[in-house]
Amino acid sequence: MNSEMNAQEKMKQTAGEYAVKFIQPGMIIGIGTGSTVYYFIKALSKKVAAGFEVKGVPTSRKTEELARQNGIALIDLNDVPLIDLAIDGADEVDSNLQLIKGGGGSLLQEKMIAAASKQLIIIADAGKAVDRLGKFPLPIEVIPYGWKQTAKHIQQLNCNEIVLRQKEGNPFISDHGHYILDCHFDKIDNAALLSQQLNAIPGVVENGLFINMASIAVFGNEDGTVRLAEK
Repeated sequence: MNSEMNAQEKMKQTAGEYAVKFIQPGMIIGIGTGSTVYYFIKALSKKVAAGFEVKGVPTSRKTEELARQNGIALIDLNDVPLIDLAIDGADEVDSNLQLIKGGGGSLLQEKMIAAASKQLIIIADAGKAVDRLGKFPLPIEVIPYGWKQTAKHIQQLNCNEIVLRQKEGNPFISDHGHYILDCHFDKIDNAALLSQQLNAIPGVVENGLFINMASIAVFGNEDGTVRLAEK
């Protein structure tokens, strides 16, 4: 791993470990997916091992497995009336705390859990903060049937390029059996409108624009400090 990667991982670790401060005993927490959340789970597991009681609602099978391995009690989304707090990562965060998520392929469950939570806190390395969304390709979850037709409709929304996400030479399959289209918009001027337009397209299951969902973002810096952005 080169020095740049080491620095980025350190920033992720800083943000992930800091987020444990938001967790209170007895909370039901949404647990996101991704490399920064990994550090949050590791830090939370140390508190749980010392007797700290929480229940987690995982946003993916990968997160579910990691949480169980680290001794965190889990509960199904159907079995909770409300989630106290969700902790998750993001691929881009703008100054209004609007997000692009889904780089890990779990955007559907992530958005469902965010919507079921009193509060969503985003944890990320400082490089995820942007002035305007769109440089990171927007993940859109679609049903496999007729996905090329769905892509044609997406392209009409000023999308420059659409790439069917692959894994080991085959289409990437989400936890719910869907495809992911990575859509290159370059810049997104009206994220709320685009989100509505995308979800109105037949075949689109959900898109990776998280509008007015996050209230706090924790950015890890290279020097080991954090920057908090609040809405």
